[in-house]
Amino acid sequence: MARRTPALIRSLDILELFTDGRESVSAPEIVRELDLPRTSVHELLHTLSDRGYLRPHPDVPGRYQLGLQLFRLGSAYAEQLDVAKLGQQVAQELVARCNETAHVAVLEGDHVVYIAKVDSSRAVRMVSTLGGRVPAHCTALGKALLSALSEGELRERLGDGPLPAMTPNSITDVPRLLDELAGIRESGIAVEVCESNPDVCCTAAPVRDRTGATVAGVSVSVPLHRWSERLRTDLGELVAEGADRLTAALGGRSSHQGRART
Repeated sequence: MARRTPALIRSLDILELFTDGRESVSAPEIVRELDLPRTSVHELLHTLSDRGYLRPHPDVPGRYQLGLQLFRLGSAYAEQLDVAKLGQQVAQELVARCNETAHVAVLEGDHVVYIAKVDSSRAVRMVSTLGGRVPAHCTALGKALLSALSEGELRERLGDGPLPAMTPNSITDVPRLLDELAGIRESGIAVEVCESNPDVCCTAAPVRDRTGATVAGVSVSVPLHRWSERLRTDLGELVAEGADRLTAALGGRSSHQGRART
């Protein structure tokens, strides 16, 4: 087991004193309640204040309140929870309409991470796991998310290539990927035909929050033997509608026009 860091544990212990509802703490209280050396407590308070996790009480010298940085972290955590929870509801609606596996994912570096999933009831369906990570350029979800980035950001994340392949159909050439992403920006729909799994095809659309930022993607995956150009069009419209609903639930405005890429 990896060794724990005592200073970090002590810092977290100080912050967790606020979980009982108290409005502020002082150095003597921390020394007494946590049985810590006085010198260490003052050093920790100074460090936490300097990083914005605590702030000096504006009216009572010697006391500290929670800082803005904790609010920022809490807000980021809450937003992720909202995306996952609301995304699960949208995925359920999609599966109810098409009975194919639906996912919601977010972009993490050059990978997508699945944060919501609802399986098809069919005997043959896509196998995936929540929290699973897949190279973004190999998936419809990932391409929908990558399409929101500038070319500079894409180059920084993907490098000059060649990109790793998951199947013989995976795009490994960066210029080719950039061309496809340009088309996705125009249509609002990403498509993958056996690029991450030789037996699975997928359509996806991006989800935006109230600021207009792309924060997630919604997809429907289909086994290759059920795939067709008609299904590709129908599922493109379906995921665009699902992405619209999740965007609206997050306070954003849709940019889809109900057009599936052909």
